[in-house]
Amino acid sequence: MQKGLVIGMLACASALALSACDKGAPPAPPTPSVGVVTVKTESALLENELPGRVVAVETAEIRPQISGILRRRLFAEGSNVRAGQLLYEIEDAPYRAAVAQAQGGLAKANAAIRSTGLQAQRYKDLVGINAVSRQEYDDADAAAQQARADVAAQRGAVQAAQVNQGFTRIRAPISGRIGRSLFTPGALVQAGQADPLSTIQRTDTVYIDITQSAAQIIDLRQAMKKGGLSAADGARIKLTLPNGTIYPIEGRLQFAEVSVDSTSGAVTLRASFANPDGLLLPGMYVRAKLIEGERAQAILAPQQGISRDARGRATAMVVGKDNKVEMRQVTVDRPVGDKWIVTSGLKAGDRLIVEGLLNLRPGTVVKPGAPQQVTAQGGGAQGGGAQAAGAQGGAK
Repeated sequence: MQKGLVIGMLACASALALSACDKGAPPAPPTPSVGVVTVKTESALLENELPGRVVAVETAEIRPQISGILRRRLFAEGSNVRAGQLLYEIEDAPYRAAVAQAQGGLAKANAAIRSTGLQAQRYKDLVGINAVSRQEYDDADAAAQQARADVAAQRGAVQAAQVNQGFTRIRAPISGRIGRSLFTPGALVQAGQADPLSTIQRTDTVYIDITQSAAQIIDLRQAMKKGGLSAADGARIKLTLPNGTIYPIEGRLQFAEVSVDSTSGAVTLRASFANPDGLLLPGMYVRAKLIEGERAQAILAPQQGISRDARGRATAMVVGKDNKVEMRQVTVDRPVGDKWIVTSGLKAGDRLIVEGLLNLRPGTVVKPGAPQQVTAQGGGAQGGGAQAAGAQGGAK
């Protein structure tokens, strides 16, 4: 009797324990939803943003070619001047006197040439009848030739004096905008002085000197040679001004230097830009966006779907067979808008996860769907943006 009671009590306890275990078992976790984008091949326009400096098409430093006291300044600082316009006057009294002195020397030489020439002619007639010696005739003829040489020298002296006198009036060698005057009337200026009187720059058209690494140029040429890249419309260039605005006029690439700078390893490219409003000032720092070419059949992946692992390698999560998550190690080339150009690791048709990446592990079964929030430069929902930002920082 007692033995049967014990057995019954044990059976009840076991049933109660099993019932308690059944009530405490957690439910199966729901399948996580992720936003995916199907990767496809597209045509990508390659742009490269590079630093550049504005350079005037023509620059002329106004310097005195003679020494003297500056008498007048005949232009408004900061104004536009034309070629040949009178800019400065130097006191010309000493140079006028030098011209008069040279002209006097020329008149004296002309007078001497007449007397020596007549004497040489008479001696030539007399030497034929032995009235004078041959030596006397030779001396007279040499004196006549010397007089003619003196006339030529004096003419040169007159011209030199007149040229120096002309240098007292300093004119603009080119048309353009003139800067401030570094010397005022009354100042002593000298030929060969270190400082210019002023500077004229022509800026209706300007050059932009751009520096690009030699490695980038080699990559471009190799890509074109392999056929993966085609030249794009004559190398158009756009400018970003120092305040962040876009310059409204496009420029064209003129040429590239034939040598590499040994200190920086960069090559200088020169582009020309129309500057009708004078917005581009010489020496200004700008960012030049060079349209290098077009890559056909490029794999473009949204930046939200590319992240970096602990070793700095670019990775991507894709939805594979049976909707299981796979991690791919990828190689990215450069950003194009809000996407990366992927050169390896992804192929057309792969379903790239761009949302729901937080705490996602390889092998997890997921429910793929269309992304709900894909912005131009930001991240997707649930942490995708932070990982994309990390990928962008790592690629740079």
